[in-house]
Amino acid sequence: MLKAMRKNVKQLSPILWIVIGAFIITIFAVWGGGVRSGEGGPADTLISIGKEKISAQFYIESLRQRLEAMQREFKELNRNLIQQLNIPQQILQQIIQQSLLLQTAQNMNISASAGEVREKIISYPVFQRDGKFIGFQEYKRILTWNRISIAEFEESLRKEIIIDKLIKSLTAGIAITQEELWENYKNENETARLEYVVVEADKIEFKETPPDSETREYFEKNKENYQIPEKREGLLVFLNMEDIKGEIELADSEIEKYYEDNISQFKEPEKMRISRIYLPYEDKEKEMVRAEAQNMLDKINAGEDFGDLAIKNSKDEKAQESGDWGLYDWRRLSPEEQEKIKELSKGDISEILELPEGVSIIKMTEKEPEITKSLEEVRQRIKSILEDQKSRQIAEDRISRLEKRARKEKSLEAAAQKTGFEVKTTGLLKEKEAFEDIDTSGSISQTLFALEEKEISSLINTFKGIGIAQLEKIDPPRQANLEEVKNDVEEDFTAVKKKEKALEKIKKIKAEVKSKSLEELAEKYNAEYKTVNEHKRGQYLGIIAENKEVDKLAFSLSLKEVSEPVEFENGYSLVRTLDRKEVTKEDFEKDKEKERENLLEVKRNKFFQSYMLKLREEREVKIKYDLFLKINSDILSRFEGED
Repeated sequence: MLKAMRKNVKQLSPILWIVIGAFIITIFAVWGGGVRSGEGGPADTLISIGKEKISAQFYIESLRQRLEAMQREFKELNRNLIQQLNIPQQILQQIIQQSLLLQTAQNMNISASAGEVREKIISYPVFQRDGKFIGFQEYKRILTWNRISIAEFEESLRKEIIIDKLIKSLTAGIAITQEELWENYKNENETARLEYVVVEADKIEFKETPPDSETREYFEKNKENYQIPEKREGLLVFLNMEDIKGEIELADSEIEKYYEDNISQFKEPEKMRISRIYLPYEDKEKEMVRAEAQNMLDKINAGEDFGDLAIKNSKDEKAQESGDWGLYDWRRLSPEEQEKIKELSKGDISEILELPEGVSIIKMTEKEPEITKSLEEVRQRIKSILEDQKSRQIAEDRISRLEKRARKEKSLEAAAQKTGFEVKTTGLLKEKEAFEDIDTSGSISQTLFALEEKEISSLINTFKGIGIAQLEKIDPPRQANLEEVKNDVEEDFTAVKKKEKALEKIKKIKAEVKSKSLEELAEKYNAEYKTVNEHKRGQYLGIIAENKEVDKLAFSLSLKEVSEPVEFENGYSLVRTLDRKEVTKEDFEKDKEKERENLLEVKRNKFFQSYMLKLREEREVKIKYDLFLKINSDILSRFEGED
C-alpha cells in the first residue's frame, strides 16, 4: 500500500499515513497470523473464551506487529513508554473483544456478502483517487507491497462488516425521549457563573488524642467498616535473573548476530528542525498578505533574523517560540509544506508557499542524515538484552524441572530440598499485595489466591525473575478487633471531628455573609475562595469535585443568594450564583436533531460497554496471566535501554 501511495505523496496528509499504518497493523493483529487456536494444545493457550482457545503465538505476533508499527512512527520507542501506554493490555483486550463479537454474530447468523465486501473496498479512502476507486491492479499492487494476500485482506473486511452489523443490531432499540433530550441539552448548554467558599476538613487543626472510651464507642458503632481481608501464605522458590546473569558468558559472535538481525533497532532517523512564519488570509486581500510575506522574505534574505520576524509577525502556535516547530511537531504541517521541506538543505529558506488558508515561509534550521549506530556504540545494550533473555530462559528451565518434581512429590519443599533450591515462606499476603522487592506488581499473591490449599502453581513470572509457589494456609476474612485496627479507628474518628469543626466554621461564615463579601470572609476564617465563570451540571469543580447538590443550587438559587452549607467528601462549602446563561425551547428546536444524534451515540457507547462486560462473564473469559507476563517480558526486553 505505502509504495503505491508514495507515488502520490502530495495527496496524502501526515495523519492519513498514520491511519494507513494502523489500518494494516489492525488487520494482522486482529485477524491475521493463522495461529489463533488449537495450535500445540492447552499449554500454548493464552486466552480461553468458552470453547475457543487463542494461542500465545497469536498474541505474540499481534503485539510484535503493533510495536513494530509504533517504531515506524515513534523512533524513540522504549520499554517504559510501551508500559506507560499499556500497549500489551490493549492488544489483549482487543483480541478478546473481537473474538466475543464474532462468536455472538455467528450465534445470531449475521454474515457479510461478497457484494458488501466489494463496496467496503471501493469506499476506503486509501483506495480512492479523485473520488474514484483506483482499480483492481493498483489495489492488488498496494496489498502485494505490504505482503498481504487479497484473500486475507478481504476476509478481514468481511469480519469488520459482520461486527459493524452486530453492533448496529444490538443498539438499534436504543431511543431517546423528548424530555431526556431537553434535559441533556440544558446540561450541555446552560452555564452558571459562581463564587464559592470551601472549608476543608484536612486543614482543620485538631491535635487532641481521642480518649480510649470515645475511640471504642466509635469503633463499636462502625464495626462493620473494619474487616480483615482474606490472606494467604505459601511456600515459594524464586530465581532472580540478576543472580543468574553471573553464570552467563556471551560470545562476541552472539552479540554481532543480534546486531545484524536487529539492525533497525539501532538506526537513528534523519533529524530535521523546521522554523516557520505563517500569515493567514483572514479578512485581508490575498495579494496584500502575499506582499507582506514577500517583504519578510526580502528582510530574511537581507540578513534579518528569521526567529525575530516570526515572533513579531507569524500567526501560528509556535510564533512566540521564534517560529520553531522542533524536530517532530513540524510533521503536523500541511502536505504542501511537508513536500517543500523534503527539498530543503540545512539553512535553506523556502519561497512563499501558497496554502488554502494563508501563506508560509519555511526554514530548515537543522538537518542531520539518518545514521546507524555502530556495534561498539550499542554493544553494552545488546549484552544487557541477551543477558536478560538468557537468564530468564535459564530460570524458566530450572523452575520447570522443579515443578515436575514437586508435582510428583506433591510437595514443593521436598522437591526443593532434593534439588538444592532455597524455599522461603511468603507470610500472610492480601490478594495482589507486593512481596518484598521481587514482585512489586503482586503476581505471587495473585497466584496464591488462584490455588486450592496445598496446590502447586505453574511458573510465576515477575519483572525480576521466575518462581513457583505452593499454597500452605488460608486465613479467611473476618471482623477486626479494636486492637488490630486501632490506628485506623483513631484516624477515622479524628477525621469525623475535623469535619464537624469544618461545618462549624462554614456556619460562622454563613452567619456573617450579609455584612461582608464571601472573599473577605474566606480571608477572615482562613478558608478558600474560588470563582468559576462557566459551570455546567456534572462538571468537576476544583476541591469540591463533582457534586449534584452544587449543580442543583447553581441553577435554582436566586442570583446573589448564598446557599446553605453544602457537604462534600472532605468538607463543606457555601455557593452563590452570580449570573446564569439559560437556553430556550427555541434554541433547542434549532439544534434538536444534532443533539439527538450526539446523545444517541453516547447511549449506544454506554450500552455497548455494559454489554461487553456481561458477555465476558457469560462466556467465561480466562487469561493465563503468568504466561501473559512472561511473553511481555520477553518481547519488551528488545526495547530495553532505548531511552
